[in-house]
Amino acid sequence: MILEIVTPEASIFNSEVDSVAVPGINGSFQMLNNHAPIVSLLNQGVVRIKGEAIRMNEKFSDLFKKEDDEFQLEINSGTIEMNANKIIILVD
Repeated sequence: MILEIVTPEASIFNSEVDSVAVPGINGSFQMLNNHAPIVSLLNQGVVRIKGEAIRMNEKFSDLFKKEDDEFQLEINSGTIEMNANKIIILVD
């Protein structure tokens, strides 16, 4: 599936991923390939991204923390939409 992370300034991430875990307003949840369509608000927390073939934009790589087999991005709040194996996360 494709993950795109967008801030008010730029698109900071756009790559094929295997899983994404986010801090939803009703608790954290994870999305895998072929997940049902969803729209949700996000709380402050960490977006956790896993994948074998992640392509990181070097311009924004300092925003992400690499820990073991995942990339992590701290966010203040945001919105997520998943539809047709594409996830778009709008973050502050």
